[in-house]
Amino acid sequence: MCKPVAMAGNHESDLVFAGSIPDLYETFLVPLIFQPYADDLASRVAELQSAAVLEVAAGTGVVTRAMASRLPPTTAITATDLNQPMIDYAAALGTVRPVSWQQADGLDLPFNDGSFDAVVCQFGAMFFPDRVKAYRQCHRVLRPGGTLLFNVWDRIEDNEFADVVTDAVAAVFPDDPPRFLARTPHGYHDTEIIRADLGRAGFTSTLQIDTIEARSRAASCTAPAIGLCQGSPLRNEIEARDASRLAEATAAAAAAIGDRFGQSDVDGKIQAHVITAVKP
Repeated sequence: MCKPVAMAGNHESDLVFAGSIPDLYETFLVPLIFQPYADDLASRVAELQSAAVLEVAAGTGVVTRAMASRLPPTTAITATDLNQPMIDYAAALGTVRPVSWQQADGLDLPFNDGSFDAVVCQFGAMFFPDRVKAYRQCHRVLRPGGTLLFNVWDRIEDNEFADVVTDAVAAVFPDDPPRFLARTPHGYHDTEIIRADLGRAGFTSTLQIDTIEARSRAASCTAPAIGLCQGSPLRNEIEARDASRLAEATAAAAAAIGDRFGQSDVDGKIQAHVITAVKP
């Protein structure tokens, strides 16, 4: 049975990546769930042979670093994120070649029309309060024939660690279960809705959606629990209910992962949609 989800943007805390979240996000979540899809996106961008690439919702820069390694030095890369702490963290980590870092709102991109050959966004579309508006901004800054490349997580049941953690944390707060993971990261998985949103934004030409399964691996059951409970906005929801119970919620998540996947060398399924849309 599918768990109910709400549209992104209903909870302001879903958009806050600050405090210790960037460091925990990079340390735990990037190798756990983001790196395989970052490598995939960077490979797809490389095939486009673009002169100028814009990244929206760059986070701590996992896709940025992958693109900087794969794209030729002649390709200009501009990486942006709504959250300045994430941009600061990504810039401090650095890349193998120069990248332009800039704070920017995906719903109001500060770039001229037709500035880029490609726009890339890894697991950011789910967070846009108005997705059609965000896609229209991507459409605007793309040159004719330019490509929007992005990915979104599939339903939470196809992403095992997130599903297990959501249920475990809900048991800690049964009267008001934190639903961030189901509501936002895994709340925008219906490919027909995605197609319709892109069409309304002007992407009426080539549109391709690939569903890609990968594996999420960690040395212990604790790593996914820390990453998801403390390195994502799920932490904001837990602390809003009772900040003193963050460690308890994390321990409950670790125990649930341990019960299902073992205490060490845990391995779970992850699945995402990768969308390629071309501006006419």
